[in-house]
This record gives sequence, structure tokens and C-alpha cells, in this order.
Amino acid sequence: MNEMGAPARRAFWACFAGWALDAMDVQLYALVMPTLIALWGMSQAQAGLLGTTALLFSSLGGWAAGILADHFGRARILRLTIAWFAVFTFLSGLTHSFGQLLLTRSLQGLGFGGEWAAGAALMSEVIDRRHRGRAVGTVQGGWSIGYGMAVALFTLVFSVARPSVAWRYLFFVGLAPALFAYWIWRNVEEPALFRQHRAATTPARFSFLEIFGAAMRRRVFLASLLAAYLKNIQHLSVLGTGGYLGLNICGSFLGYLASAQLSDQIGRRRTFIGMASAAAVTVSCYTMLRLGKTAVLLLGFPLGFFQSGIIGAMGATFAELFPTRVRATGQGFSYNTGRALGSCVPALVGILAVEAGLGRAMGICAVCAYLLVLIAATALPETCGQELEG
Repeated sequence: MNEMGAPARRAFWACFAGWALDAMDVQLYALVMPTLIALWGMSQAQAGLLGTTALLFSSLGGWAAGILADHFGRARILRLTIAWFAVFTFLSGLTHSFGQLLLTRSLQGLGFGGEWAAGAALMSEVIDRRHRGRAVGTVQGGWSIGYGMAVALFTLVFSVARPSVAWRYLFFVGLAPALFAYWIWRNVEEPALFRQHRAATTPARFSFLEIFGAAMRRRVFLASLLAAYLKNIQHLSVLGTGGYLGLNICGSFLGYLASAQLSDQIGRRRTFIGMASAAAVTVSCYTMLRLGKTAVLLLGFPLGFFQSGIIGAMGATFAELFPTRVRATGQGFSYNTGRALGSCVPALVGILAVEAGLGRAMGICAVCAYLLVLIAATALPETCGQELEG
């Protein structure tokens, strides 16, 4: 932080807080879902549809926000996406049926997916190349903070209000990030690199299809492959106890920070390979061995640490793969395409579980996902320390 100038520090805190608030609003849905299933008599299929639809819309939001951020500006689209997901989280508290919640949850997903695309490009362009991995990775650690905030709010609100109304109050609190978007509007500037590029060219030169041209399509494919494991994180952990959840969140936060440091010190590729290898071993133990309750509890820490350690190095790496004119587009498309591909994993787990059992099926899919990370990381160029392409 000491090496940053005032504009970079404001951008850092804008992205960190934005990512944390994004995570808070998203996790509120997961926490209140059991209550809504009981209150509204929703089926498991309907609950699953809410999650799947939100994921698909978040992928669309990431693609769209990346394109818009390259056209209109990173800071401008960042505050738009934060205000968007905040408003639709609030509106979810006014719903009275599955159909209404499906609409607001889906639209909320557009902002959720778009926030990372704009914020990652913004952070990458305002930070010196020597500290880019550290800064962008630390920003992504805001996700763990937001998750913890959601759990704390859930515990507080449900302890003082009846479940029939407590879930609405939680969604109403989700409007708070919209106020933060106003602070970004007042205090965060567009990166100098982006302004210089816009001054030297015209918007007409920009084309979404450029990321699929001969110069970049291989990088888009490998970056999407690298991100394809993301969805696994939400389906590996059976968070049955508060202790496990606490250890998992703590491990996740420290994993982001460790990855952020390592990606600048030993390089992006080595960080991906080390974290993915350790995550594969940890997940294999977690899902395939007969473990006691204490062992399962303690494994929550390394599970969160190594999984988040992979994500922590992605933001800076993806930014360094694409030139300024399509940086947010390339990042948003690759990251969200990977997440969409990863959404197929739960169905695959269900198919394999018939023969192998649920735990073993989860472990097999997870290890295969980490193998994809290793393949992609090995094939991608090492970008640590390089200047961003103008």
C-alpha cells in the first residue's frame, strides 16, 4: 500500500470493498435458501434452478461488463455493476413467490458477474507491474471478508427476527453497496493507461470478436480452461458446522493473500502449479478417506487456503494476457466462460455418484479440475513483471 499513489489506493479500496460487498450479497441468497424452501414449499429442483439461472446470468453479466468497460471505462462500469446487484438484492426482499425471486435473482446475477470484469481491469491498470499480483490478489481476498459478513448478518438478523421476515431484512441490507457506488463515482478515476489509449484511438476500432483472432484465441482458450475449476469450490464443502465454516473462510482469506505475494515473488505459473497440486491432495484426502469429525473440521482450513490460492493469481494474470483495447473483454469472457463450464460439474458428480459414491465422485471431479489448472498454467506464458500492453 505504501508504494501506491493516492489514485491507486482509492482504486484498491474501491475494488476490495466492491468485491467484498458483492460476495456478501451473493452469499445471502445461499444462506436464506433453506428458509425459503420451508416457507414457500419450494422443491429442490426449484432451488437448484435459482442457482443455475443466477450462474448463467452472471456469466452473461461478466461478458457484457467486460465489453462495456473497454468501451466506456472501468470505473464507470464498476460502479454501475455494484449499484445493479445491490438494487436487485434489495428487490429480492420484496418478492412473494418463486417466479418473482427467480427474476430478481437472475437480474442480480448480471451485476455480480460484471463487477469482477470491470474491477480486475481497473486494478491491474493502476498498479505498478512489480506489485500487480500482490495488489490484485489481495483485492480478491475481499470475497472471504464478504462471505464472513453475510454469515454474521445472517446470525444476527435471524436471532432477533422471525424467519418469516428475517430473510427479507437481510435482502434489504443488501442495498448498502449502492451507497458505496456513489463514493466510487466521487473518488475513483479511470486508469491513466486506459485514458491514454482512448485518446490515441477511436471506439470504432474496438471489436468483441478480436479476442478470437489468431493473436489472442489461444490465450482466451487457456484462460477459460484455467477458470473452469472455479465452480467446484461451491460443491466440495459440506459446511455442517460453524467451526468448519469459520476455518474455511479464514483459510480462504489467507490463501488469497499468500497467492498474491507468491505470484509476484515466484511467478504466476509456479503459483498456479503449487496451489493446484496442494489443493488436489487436500481434496483427495477430504473426499476419499475415512476421516473423523476433527480431521474434517481441520481440513476446512487448507481446503479454503489452496482453492482460493488459485483464484488469487488469476486477476493479474488475465490482465497481462490482453492489450488495453480488449483487456476487460478478454478477462470477463475467459473468467465467466470458465465458470459456466464449471457449472457442469454438479451434474457430472451426480452421474458418477451412482457407481462411485458421492464423496469419491466429488473427489474425482475435483482432481480432474485441478489437472486442468496445471495444464493451462503450463501452457500459458509467464507474465510476471511485464508491462501491460497498450
